[in-house]
Amino acid sequence: MSGKIVHVIDAESGNLQSLRNAIEHLGFRVCFIKKGTDPALATAERLILPGVGNFGHVMDQLRKMGFVEPIKSYVASGKPFMGICVGVQALFKGSEESPDTEGLDFLDLQLKKFDDKAKTVPEIGWNKLTVPELNINGKTMYNLNPAARYYFVHSYAAIVSEAQISELEKSQGWKLALAQYGEEKFIAAVARDNIFATQFHPEKSGKAGLKVIRAFLEQEKEVSLSALPRYLVPGGSSVELKDTETGLTHRIIACLDVRTNDEGDLVVTKGDQYNVREKKASGGDVRNLGKPVKLAEKYYKQGADEVTFLNITSFRNSPIKDQPMLEVLRQAAKTCFVPLTVGGGIRTVVDPDGTVISALKVATLYFRAGADKVSIGSDAVKAAEEYIASGGKATGKTPIETISEAYGNQAVVISVDPKRFYVADPGSCQYNLIKSNEKGPNGEEYCYYRVTSQGGRKVHELGAYELCQACEKLGAGEVLLNCIDRDGTNKGYDFELINQIKSAVSIPVIASSGAGKPQDFVDVFNETGADAALGAGMFHRGDYTVLDVKKYMIEHGLNVRMDE
Repeated sequence: MSGKIVHVIDAESGNLQSLRNAIEHLGFRVCFIKKGTDPALATAERLILPGVGNFGHVMDQLRKMGFVEPIKSYVASGKPFMGICVGVQALFKGSEESPDTEGLDFLDLQLKKFDDKAKTVPEIGWNKLTVPELNINGKTMYNLNPAARYYFVHSYAAIVSEAQISELEKSQGWKLALAQYGEEKFIAAVARDNIFATQFHPEKSGKAGLKVIRAFLEQEKEVSLSALPRYLVPGGSSVELKDTETGLTHRIIACLDVRTNDEGDLVVTKGDQYNVREKKASGGDVRNLGKPVKLAEKYYKQGADEVTFLNITSFRNSPIKDQPMLEVLRQAAKTCFVPLTVGGGIRTVVDPDGTVISALKVATLYFRAGADKVSIGSDAVKAAEEYIASGGKATGKTPIETISEAYGNQAVVISVDPKRFYVADPGSCQYNLIKSNEKGPNGEEYCYYRVTSQGGRKVHELGAYELCQACEKLGAGEVLLNCIDRDGTNKGYDFELINQIKSAVSIPVIASSGAGKPQDFVDVFNETGADAALGAGMFHRGDYTVLDVKKYMIEHGLNVRMDE
């Protein structure tokens, strides 16, 4: 049985549950190692170093827990070693992210931050690879498929020139897989002798990613090109698919609003302007569209690039005791090998007994249950208001700041719920206005988007434009942009809102609210700079599947990820 055990270093960095699930799905057992003195390090037959977030934080954790020298000794032993995400970054000399922190120095390069002038940073999404080795001997390392797409989520990378690529390959003996984000080429995977490491998350890259993990576990270091599956366009479409400016595919996200119904069960629901009850004169029951775990698995199999759970009731007084939602994540992560986001209750709370539980601790529980990102709503409004009122002074204590410091800004999504507010006198408004194509009730031409909190129940004066800018500065890595005016209407996305927020921030923006048909997804990517688009009711009702949407997008020349 020892040959089926995989040891994973647990340096308290990110979502290890998903990696465990992927490994167990492939028929292996996982044993976590929590300190460098663990005797298992000496006997391990396969060792994986995962990590997410800040380079300095992860390296500091490895040193604090006594892992640095044991990792180097393990690699020197010649036994299989794999790094994932920050686990590959740790192999480099250092990073601009933490200039005073030394890496493991297997590769003599400094990691650099992506240039955010012409693209969103972090890179969040599905990208393709090139494997130079294929051009040499017709083989690819560890079953990496240049025709597939893999999930990346990072702001820093080993950005390389042609001279550096040549030096690594010819002089140092490294085999490389490369990816391109915008105009910048970076190392997506490296291999040499017993070392294999990926910048992308194979455990979150669908079937293609599972094949990469299996290749490492089975030590299939080289796979012939003839054995690689082709990346097929559904229906044999002959439409030319153009890459986006960044090289990423257009992301389609399935969203599940989860709440307790009147019988006390967790169900997936969907509202109209956030009203989730059936329309009856006396007040109807909570709309029940299915069970969250089963629906999440269904959407994964249909090709969803991400699944988002919005816990719209949460445990108001103590999210940390929200065991049913934690169990939803644990179970969903066993069958959905794409990123999972959870929102609702990600805040600092005080239990009835007076115990203060930090937002970071709450988020950590969700990460350990299987979440890859957390979505912060009402607390993002509060943090932004305080930040703006202070003249742009961060306290370092808001949920956005504490979670992003520990897990990286790519782990923090802000969920923004704005409503249109028309202004009769543009000169009197202090917030960023748009001249709308939709006139107000009294013929007003100008409006801005007021943010709401508490599930849309409380309206704030603050504009969505200003909120998103403030939250980006505090450390948010992505915007989930809802629109209360369009929620449940099936009238399509609010392009004016999306384009305004895209002009405000350099982080990715997810378009949400209003999708009712595949054409809406085509339109939002053609008419806005949205980095992803989210659908809910149209999927839950069975009007269309995720695959229906992706096929339709392909027919209209938009590049999407199709799993094997």
